[in-house]
Amino acid sequence: MNGLRTVLVCLVIACVAVVSPAAAVTPSWSALPVPAAAPPVTVSDLAARGPGEAWATGYEQAADGPRPMLYRWDGTAWSRDTTFPGADELGRLGKVQFVGKEVWIFHERVGAGEILRRSAGGWSAVPLPRPLWTYQDFTAVPGAAWVVGEDDTGLKVLHYDGSGWTTQSAPDGVLYLMGITARTATDAWAWADTSTGTTVLRWDGTAWRDARVPLPPNSNVHTILPEPSGRVTIGGSQYTDGAARTYLMTWNGHAWRTTYPPLGDTYTEDMVRGPDGALWLPVRSDRAFQSKYARVDGPRTTFSYGPERTNAIDVKPRALSKAGFSLLSFGTVEIYGSKPNLMSERLGG
Repeated sequence: MNGLRTVLVCLVIACVAVVSPAAAVTPSWSALPVPAAAPPVTVSDLAARGPGEAWATGYEQAADGPRPMLYRWDGTAWSRDTTFPGADELGRLGKVQFVGKEVWIFHERVGAGEILRRSAGGWSAVPLPRPLWTYQDFTAVPGAAWVVGEDDTGLKVLHYDGSGWTTQSAPDGVLYLMGITARTATDAWAWADTSTGTTVLRWDGTAWRDARVPLPPNSNVHTILPEPSGRVTIGGSQYTDGAARTYLMTWNGHAWRTTYPPLGDTYTEDMVRGPDGALWLPVRSDRAFQSKYARVDGPRTTFSYGPERTNAIDVKPRALSKAGFSLLSFGTVEIYGSKPNLMSERLGG
């Protein structure tokens, strides 16, 4: 009997020795080199399609004004793309989206707006039907794209159906559209400033209507994340006694549920659903030399830090995207004695 017990104990120890090192490995954030731009730089957006393709947009500050900035991830390294129309002109690049097999990017080019489209044949541009004073946001899905902003006549919702542009009407009382996103051509969401406060709107393929979302009192909306499953998550801030705290609202197809994870006054614009099924957000770091990320999984919120950066005084991940089984981050890092320049980090991979 003692001999059998000894054999079992030895087997357990052997199994632990084999399994524990692998089980103990926790994915951590690693730094990805990015070719420098002309600082100070502003990062607009990041989108990935699997582990081998991602695009990051923004603009750098040249002597004569802002110039568009576009970077591509090929699964191994970041490189700068300067082949798109208007790459050498004044302007800015905004949100980037994957639409079918193409990449669509909003481009503000010398005051005018256009959608850059990259296919297997190269770059092309779809100009907007009219210039706007302000280009607030852009979104695109197969069969539809929207650009929202303002001109001298007020609010504009421009809709592209693949062949031409039309102007859509917003519900009465809407003063300003702050953002827009879409799941399909007949399911789009926008958050608006109205005479009675912040309101969520929804496009059903026919008209924009008040979605009647019971937002918390004295709150605003930073982003809306619609998912293929039909789940929708809203992130924003609620103000109480002059202080802001982050809230999340989730629609499960039947009702809205509001939670207040311990995120302080985090701006939730860059909230994404990670490969682990949790929500991930960049948050304000309490370490000047490291970025910080929050992971929200139901009632549990945990935090992780990016790699330490020598002589950094401010590390700001601006955008997150799921890239296969990893997360990609793109933002800026300010090294002591210099202006903010580009940085990228990856979790997993």
